Amino acid sequence: MCNRTENFKAKNQWLGKGNLPKSGNIIFFDWDGDSVSDHVGIVEKVENNIVYTIEGNSGDKIAKLSYEKNSPYIMGYGTP
Repeated sequence: MCNRTENFKAKNQWLGKGNLPKSGNIIFFDWDGDSVSDHVGIVEKVENNIVYTIEGNSGDKIAKLSYEKNSPYIMGYGTP
């Protein structure tokens, strides 16, 4: 999925790690630390520096999850 992050960056539609996204942004994750996106989700909301997401293929189901804004697994956000 690396090409997808590059597309957002090329179009100036990328929010890097540590920024606060908005509802509807695409969140990119890097689970293994190799700087390649391993998973994506959709930002549902942000409250008190917690990012709430909706993700597919999470334990073979669709799930609502949450992460601290500075989670080491968050690469950044696409802002369509």
